[in-house]
Amino acid sequence: MEIALTKMSSKGQIVIPKEMRSNLKEGDTFVIIKSNKQIILKKAKDFDKNVKEDLEFAKRTEESWKEYERGEFTSQSTNEFLEDLKKWAKGK
Repeated sequence: MEIALTKMSSKGQIVIPKEMRSNLKEGDTFVIIKSNKQIILKKAKDFDKNVKEDLEFAKRTEESWKEYERGEFTSQSTNEFLEDLKKWAKGK
């Protein structure tokens, strides 16, 4: 999984970071799914693939935001987070 930050312009445009565009090209069509506070962007030709997984991801993410808003989270440095992420990835 890759994570990056981006901003929306005053015209509603969002730049997809270069490191995440390796399999995208100009003219590709996308499906955008909005569920509460979550937005999923998926190539239209891949839309029927893994839709169930995408919706489950959106559901889990929404639950995580609710936990965050209730103050049910921990704070850690970037390095601590990256180390925990490496441990989590090895366990998968």
